[in-house]
This record gives sequence, structure tokens and C-alpha cells, in this order.
Amino acid sequence: MKHYIYLTLFLTTLGFAQNKINTQTQEKWVDSTYNSLSFDEKVGQLFMIAAYSNKKEDHAQDLDKLITKYKIGGLIFFQGGPNRQAKLTNRFQAKSKIPMLIGIDAEWGLSMRIDSTHAYPWNMTLGAIKDNSLIEKMGMQMADQSNRLGIHFTFGPVVDINTNPKNPIIGNRSFGETKENVAEKAVAYMRGLQSYGVFATAKHFPGHGDTSTDSHHALPTVDFSRERIEEIELYPYRELIKNGLASVMVAHLNVPSIEPRENYPSSLSEKVVTDILKNQLKFEGLIFTDALNMKGASNFKQPGDIDLAAFLAGNDVLLFAENVPTAIEKFKQAFADKLFTEERLAHSVKKILKYKYKSGLNNYCPIEFENLYEDLNKKEYKALNLEMYENAITVLKNEEDIIPIKRIDQEKIAFVKIGDGDATFFIDKLKEYTQIDVIETKNLDSLLVEIKDYSTVIVGYHKPEGIWKKNEMTFNEINWIDKIAKHNRTIVTFFTKPYSLLRIPTFRETEGLIEAYQNNEFSQIVAAEIIFGAKEAKGVLPVSLKKNFSANDGLPTKNIHRLGFAFPEQVNMNSEVLAKIDSIANYAIKSKAAPGMQILVARRGQVVYRKSFGYHTYDTIQKVKNTDIYDLASLTKVLSTLPNIMQDFEKGDINFKSTLSELIPSYKNSNKADINVLDMLTHQAKLPAWTPFYAKTLDTLKKPSEKYYRNFKSKDFPFKVSNNLYLRKDYNDTIVNFIKDTQLLPYKQYKYSDYTFILLKEYLEKKHHESLDKLSDDNFYKKLGMYSTSYNPLEKFDLNRIPPTEVDTYFRYDTIKGYVHDMAAAMQGGIGGHAGLFSNSLDVAKIMQMYLQKGSYGGYSYFTPETFDTFNTCYFCKIGNRRGAGFDKPQLGSEGPTCGCATKSSFGHTGFTGTMVWADPDKELVYIFLSNRTFPDANVNKLSKLNIREDIQKVIYQSIID
Repeated sequence: MKHYIYLTLFLTTLGFAQNKINTQTQEKWVDSTYNSLSFDEKVGQLFMIAAYSNKKEDHAQDLDKLITKYKIGGLIFFQGGPNRQAKLTNRFQAKSKIPMLIGIDAEWGLSMRIDSTHAYPWNMTLGAIKDNSLIEKMGMQMADQSNRLGIHFTFGPVVDINTNPKNPIIGNRSFGETKENVAEKAVAYMRGLQSYGVFATAKHFPGHGDTSTDSHHALPTVDFSRERIEEIELYPYRELIKNGLASVMVAHLNVPSIEPRENYPSSLSEKVVTDILKNQLKFEGLIFTDALNMKGASNFKQPGDIDLAAFLAGNDVLLFAENVPTAIEKFKQAFADKLFTEERLAHSVKKILKYKYKSGLNNYCPIEFENLYEDLNKKEYKALNLEMYENAITVLKNEEDIIPIKRIDQEKIAFVKIGDGDATFFIDKLKEYTQIDVIETKNLDSLLVEIKDYSTVIVGYHKPEGIWKKNEMTFNEINWIDKIAKHNRTIVTFFTKPYSLLRIPTFRETEGLIEAYQNNEFSQIVAAEIIFGAKEAKGVLPVSLKKNFSANDGLPTKNIHRLGFAFPEQVNMNSEVLAKIDSIANYAIKSKAAPGMQILVARRGQVVYRKSFGYHTYDTIQKVKNTDIYDLASLTKVLSTLPNIMQDFEKGDINFKSTLSELIPSYKNSNKADINVLDMLTHQAKLPAWTPFYAKTLDTLKKPSEKYYRNFKSKDFPFKVSNNLYLRKDYNDTIVNFIKDTQLLPYKQYKYSDYTFILLKEYLEKKHHESLDKLSDDNFYKKLGMYSTSYNPLEKFDLNRIPPTEVDTYFRYDTIKGYVHDMAAAMQGGIGGHAGLFSNSLDVAKIMQMYLQKGSYGGYSYFTPETFDTFNTCYFCKIGNRRGAGFDKPQLGSEGPTCGCATKSSFGHTGFTGTMVWADPDKELVYIFLSNRTFPDANVNKLSKLNIREDIQKVIYQSIID
């Protein structure tokens, strides 16, 4: 223990010593640099001039002159692009005698000023978040981006307490209306920035939150008592200063209770800047004026005079000065007139130099251009953005627990968009949970008629993201929302500032109400997820809305564990590693292992990778889309037949000892009578692999025989096996009887067989008096929201959504498109227990996620965890049979269905057409691979030979960074 104490004392002492050395080195550099400057150059350090990277060369040349001749101390960059700004920064810094401080207004990220960069939520959105660590993390990321672009000061956070809903300039730039929330968010924002070496600037001192005038155009008045300002407006500044705030920006405000001179801007007031900020609040950091070209200040004094007045008031940095040469002359005259001393000048200039030293400008390095765009737009930035919206979006009404929508199989849902903003992501995401009908009409009466039969109407109020100052609701928009809510059970989501809701008198008729704050991809995705229970609502309202809602209102909703959507980093996966899947998929297409494919990866209930590659066929005409529907082939076994068997197992209708003769009485006297269910599900029931049933229906010319087929549909020939080819209705009995009469294999061993699931389908349909497609649809697909999943897809879906599987030259003599590829399933009317199902990657992921969650999904239980575990057990691994009860399991040796990296608890299946599903409970993973590798010829399986599915799975496991 003593050794530990001594070591701690030594390290502490060493730290103090190191800090003393750093301080001494800093002071030495500051003093020597200051002493090397002429009076004009010292004054030049006070100016931070506006720079634009989207202007012409004459603008840059004007700045060159200010830098070389007047030795200005800094630049504040406005509109432009990252590469252009980096080039100008390097150019200007190379010309500067002392490297300049670079600042930027980047309240919600660099994109506030620079194109092709990342945008974070507005402060009002952040104000709805309860977890302030997210905001601190955002500050770190913003600093990371600023460092990369050679920026030293971010002119944020805004700490104005927005108590005036009609404030024309602050509004969404404020964290809200309560001083505590504003202060907590601002401290988190500041800590994040400054922990990564970028200085935060609290603004707009002493408080711009309760004004009705834009200081860019005129001088606003803050007509409060000194006591009120002390208690409310100054509260965040005290908290920030206490936590190490680097700088403050002073606003152009008329504050009569502090500055008695009529209409005298606070930025020029010694009583505001020196008496309150410096002396009363003991602030020792840099003090910036707000931009001196703003009319709130520039209307008061001329260029040069205003700069001098701001300096005499106590400011250090004169921001956006309009005429530096004139200002320097004014300073020289004022110094000669003894209006300020050398000591006063040194106070500000040395402070500026100190921050230059802290920024590393004593060892300046130019900005590097390699990977600049990528570094400014890292995947983790988007991941945090989405996470912040997940924590911000606020549910304000939830009558009868309408949110989340649970039994989607019992709902008929319409969507209505109101407003002139984009709703694409919201609509697309809603449709990924269930069938949604988008109702579009410009006539309210027609709309009310159209929606009358819908059980729920989701209304999205969308305004363009970039015009938040003007996106007020119109009377017509309010009327539409009111009438819809009176007419139908309604969920309304506002993708706009919360103040927009002030125009609505009452929300009495609306059952569900969501405030999403902004109208962008992130807010729309999260709002849809909350509505369907993939995410829970966590946000609270940062402002009050008259009598309807108060600040901090917000209702929590349930996560009912439907699949959500996230960035890989949110679930501890590496985006860059996961992106390697793209290369493997493209290589597979180039090698003609498959013309196209869909690939999906989900982890911890979140879809993190979902892409489509290639085309329907090799002619590169029709690209594969995420909504396209593939023939799943043998995946049908575990996605249709098996879950129905599991439900019967749970109900006690069957068990693993049940025999085939008990399941299908006609098998009582056959050689298969005593085969039990467990042996069937584990493929060791001595059943043959398969039989080409179709061959027996061909004539001597190997063409479909008229004995079995017709070219038109009739009562006796109802089963369409391809275009203009119909099979007789009794052939399924022939198949079942043929299997009954076949010889068994000589001894019990693992032998994969389609017969098991053909027979289990026979059992299920006879037991429940329903066809397997209807059983699966009613028991699973409707409830899971798998509305793109079906047998015989041409009865429900457009042909263009379905890639072809093969050019058949042996049975149907046609391109097989929209008809099941498996011949036996085709001869069973397209509905096989072993094949016949069509779907897309997202729908398949839903049922696999249900398995991963051991029988529950969307708040509904399909079977118990105990039942799932019973079927996901490898009963005969010790004798070399890797199969679970219906599920495939990882290989026991070198050969098998997976990459060899999946855990023993994992399970899944592969399909003949080039499909694969795999889930891993230990890693909380779902992997879906769908393709039509059988097109145009099924005989050569390049997909398998090249290990495409397995290599993709390997990348998935490599991307995990737990």
C-alpha cells in the first residue's frame, strides 16, 4: 500500500512539474512573439476576418493583403467546401508571420458552413436528449473534424435560453427554455470539443433567447430586470466557466437594465463585457464580439470606430471587422490619445497568442489532403447521429398504447403526407414493417372517403429541413390534421420544430402524437421504428407548447423487438471491414457465380448491412432491388414447415417420438411406419435424398405428357407449373404414395432428404385442414410483417420483382420466373414443405430474428424459448450428424455450410437456388444471402465452389469489434 501511495505522489508531482514546464514554455513563446511585433502588428492580432472558400480569386487576394500587410490574427470561415477551405487555409497560413487562429460557426457541425461534410442535430433536437454523454461524444467528433481541417475555434455552443417562441434568430439553435437543460447540454458539448483540443465559444452573451428581433438586421432589446438576467440568462455561463470554458461571444443587444445608454449594443458595453463577464463572472478566456458587420452593431458606429469601441469595452477578438486598415489607424490615434495602454493591448494580444500556442500554432503543420473527405465523413459520425435521434424523438400522446402498433396482422394502415417537405425515408421505412397504403389527394373530402375503412392512419407532417425559421403551419394543414384525427384512429408525426405545434389549438382527437424535430433521413427512420416498436421513445420536450404540453414532457414507449436499423458501429461492428462484402459480391457476379444477389446482416436486432448487387439476369438490363423476391428453395423447410411443426410440438400435438404412421395414417402398414419425428428432422430416417418425380410425367420425347398436363387451367388440371402448363390435381397423392412405397436406405445414417418435409407438409395440411401456404401466412408471416413472402408469388406480386431461376430445357421448357424452381414443389401446386417459398432479404431476416429471440417478435410469442432450444440442439453430433431438429448446424469437420467461424449455438439452412440463412445467438447475428445462382443453368454451382456465401460470413465475423 505504501508503495502505491509513494508512486501516486511521484506521478502527481511529475504531472505538476510537467505542467509547470509547459506553462513556462508557453509564456516564453508568448512573450517573445509579442515582443517581436510592432504596434500595428499587435493590433492586427485582434482581428478575425471573414473568409469564404466559395468566392473568386480577388477575395483571396484581398485576404492575402490583410495577412501580409496588417498581420491579422485569425480567420472565420463561412461558405465553401472542405478541399477549397483546406487549400486556402494552407495558403493563408504560409503567408502569415504568426500562424492564425481559424474559427468557424459550426453549431451543428461543419456542414453549417461547408458542403460535403457531416451535419449533427440542431440544439433544439439535442435538448430533447436525456443522455448528455451523447452530446459530449458529438463534441468530440466535431473537434475531430475541426482538427482535420485546421480549425481551432467552434463558435458554439449557443447557450441562449429560448423562452420566446417567436424568436426569429435563435429558435432551433437553442437547447430549450430551461436554464438547467441548456447548461447541462452546453457543458457536455464544450467538454467534448475541448477534450479534443478545439475551443468552444459560448454565445450570445448575455442572452439572446427572449428577443423578437434578428440582430443581423437590427438591435434587439432584452427588456428584463438585472435580477432576472442574473438568475436565468447568466446561469449557463456560470456553469460553463466553472467547467473550463475557453471563450465567450458577446451579442449585439440592447439591455437597458445593465447598460443605461439608450440602444447601446452590449458588444460595445464595458458594463456588459468587463463588469459582468470579466469581473463578476471571473471569466479569463478569450472574448469575441459577435460579427461586427451585423446591423445590430454596424448601425451604431462606423467601421473602425466600432472595432475600437468593442476593444475598449473589454473584448479580445474583433470578429468580422469590415475595414481593418481604418480600424488600425483608429487604434493608433486612440493609443496616442491615451484611451488605452500598452498593458491593455498586451492583455488581449497575449491572451490570443496563448490560445495559438495551445492550438499548436507554435509548431504549425499544413493540412494534408489525402483522404480529407473520408476523414470528415467517417461512418461513426453517422452512427452517433442516428443514436442521438433515437434518444431525442419524443412521444407526446399515446392513448390506448397506440404506439407501438402491435398486431399488424389485424391492422389496415394508411399513410397521409401533409406539408411540402420530403417524406421518402419515412414512407419507405414504414413499408418495411407492414403493408402501408399511401393516400395521395389534394382534396380533403376525397381523402376522408378514401381512409374511412382504415383501422389506423399515420400522418407525417413534413417541412423542408433548411427553412426552419419559416416552416409555420398553415390553416389548411391544421384543418387536414384535425379532420383526419376526428375521422380515424390517428398517429401524427411532426418532422419540424416543436414551436410549429403552437398553432394547433388542441390535440384532443389525436391518439398518437410524435415530435421528431427535424425532417431528414435519421429522424424519419427513427420515427418509423418507434411507431412499430423497433425502438422505444426516450426524448422529452425541450420547450413548452402553451397549455398542451410542458417542457420535459415525453412518454416512454416499448421496444417490442422488431428489427430496427442502425449503423454497424452502433452494434460494435466495423463498417470498413463489413464493406468488404461488396467486393466479394461483385467478384461473384463477375465470375458468373450468380447474376445478382441480396445480402443482409443484422446484429442485436438492428439491420446494419442490406444491399442488392447485380442484375436479374446476365444481360444487365434489370438491376436487383432490395424489394425483389427470390425463390428461397430449401429455406422453405425452416421458414415455413418447421415453425408450424414447432407450434404443434409446443401444443403437444406431436413430439420427437411421434411416428410417421401417427402423423400420416396411410403410412401405417408401410416400411416407414415407425420412423420417428426426431430422425426425420435430423435426416437420419433412412429416407432417400429426392426423386425426380417430373421424369415420370414426360412422354417418350421427354416432353410433358398429355396424360398429366394441359395448356389451360381446368377443374381437373388446376396446378400451374409454368406458363401455359397445368398439372392434374391428383398428382400430389401420387408423390405421397410413391414415397410410401420407396425402399429405405440399408442402415441408419445422416442423409439429407427432401422427403421429410414433403411428408411433414402432408401431416400439417391434414391435421389443420388448411394448405401450408395459408397456415404459414396466418401463423407467422402476417404477424411478422412478412408481406413480401409467399408461395406462388405471381398471384400477389408483379413479375418484374422476381428474378428468374433457370432456363429449363428438361421439364417445363421455359424460363422459370415466378414459378418455383424445385420440380416436386411445382407439381404440388407450387406449395411444398421442402421448397416453394419466395421472399426478400428483409422479410427472411424477420423470421430469423424471431428464431434468434427464441420465439418472440413484435410483442407476440410464437413458441417458448424452451421449444426453440429443443429444436436447436444437435442430438447426434457425437456420431457425426451435425443437424439440429430441422435446422442445419455448423460443420463438425472441414466440410459444412458455414465459414467455420460460427459458434456451436448457431443455426440456419442453405438452398439449391443459391440462398442461405444463418443466425448466431452467441454473437446476436442474422445473415441472409439470396441469389439465383441457378440461372441460366443449375448444373454448375460456382457459388459453392468459390465459397462466396462462406467468405461473406467470414467477413461478418471479422467485422465484430466486441
